[in-house]
Amino acid sequence: MSFPIDQIEFKRNAVEPIECLKAGFNLIKSQYWLFVGIVAIGMIIANVVPLLILMGPMMCGIYLALFQTRRGQPIEFGTLFKGFDYFGDSLIATLIHLVPILVIIVPAYIIFVVFYVGFLMAMSQGGGQPDLAAIIGFLALVFVFWLVVIVILILLSVVFTFAYPLIVDRGLKGVDAVRLSIRAALANFWRLLGLLLITGFMNFMGALFCYVGAFFVLPIGFAALAVAYEQVFGLGEVKPNLPPPPPSFV
Repeated sequence: MSFPIDQIEFKRNAVEPIECLKAGFNLIKSQYWLFVGIVAIGMIIANVVPLLILMGPMMCGIYLALFQTRRGQPIEFGTLFKGFDYFGDSLIATLIHLVPILVIIVPAYIIFVVFYVGFLMAMSQGGGQPDLAAIIGFLALVFVFWLVVIVILILLSVVFTFAYPLIVDRGLKGVDAVRLSIRAALANFWRLLGLLLITGFMNFMGALFCYVGAFFVLPIGFAALAVAYEQVFGLGEVKPNLPPPPPSFV
């Protein structure tokens, strides 16, 4: 069921990061290992296919499983692949997400490489003698470059947080889902940023355990974001898919 974007309301400053984590864990704890499998396979498939073409369907499948669980509906591992029902719109949302990354970060990276090569050439022309000022300047440039990259990635992560859930829950088109996600995320920016930083830290700590540990905390992070979505938008009503009534001849 598709909802007109103008009729979808959202709350401001509604995200409660700690409550999202608690409610998210409670949401999945009875089927924790099933969600570990769903999220792990979903993320592997999403990242092995070039250009993240399958990222959207996998994300939609994960959120579909979470929303069905929240509504008390049964799920199975195959629920993940029902995300392909939203392939077109989720792909559009993914491409919109990638465009600013490619437009901003790729040229910045090229400039960085040019500066790096120039730095090495300058060092070689100087007889290989280390220039402390040049080294400090180059390290400062590296720090600023990666700081800008990280800030851009964080901002993009925040504003796109609700795009896939809106496609799944409200049946929005890819462009409309991104537009509404940006508006709602900006209205909840700092709290949503706090939640993403907490889940990002959890994922980082999990990755320290041979990376495999990240798969054990990722389901909690996704569930927390699903709760944040519900705090901001609520869950859309699901109408039963019943056949039309028989024609009346009276």
